[in-house]
Amino acid sequence: MTFATSDKTNEALQVFDGFDVDTKLALLWFGYLDIKDELNPVNTTSSQRLAEAVFNQIQSMSKQEQLQAQRDIASNADTTISREYYGLDPSARLDLWLRLSQGMEKGTIIPMPEGYKLPENTNDFVKMVSSLEFEQRIEFTRSAVMKMGATARPGTPV
Repeated sequence: MTFATSDKTNEALQVFDGFDVDTKLALLWFGYLDIKDELNPVNTTSSQRLAEAVFNQIQSMSKQEQLQAQRDIASNADTTISREYYGLDPSARLDLWLRLSQGMEKGTIIPMPEGYKLPENTNDFVKMVSSLEFEQRIEFTRSAVMKMGATARPGTPV
């Protein structure tokens, strides 16, 4: 399921899908930094609780486990945390990534490596996303995070 509706957003999503998992995580982080001052999340209480529950699980992990959990979600790995993420509704998924980014700022979630620079092959993508209007950036982000997470296997609790 995706939410991208504009051609520009769909194009950005296709390019994003071609990056490796660590680059995707970095792009989500830098995307958050770019729009965080304009964000005004409005989620249902149940979405907030679900996102908080998964966030708390990740936050309680060691820093390396936190990174692995994010990698697992972003790469659709068949892990418990990735399946739990997949079971979240669209608002809760977006809320979780917002919480993870805020946790990185607060130091409760593993931060980006000091002095990290995006790979050169992301330059055109960054320009493409920077040219999107705020709502299109949100649309892009929601679509990107909706594609993440492992589908639950039959008989596997989510």
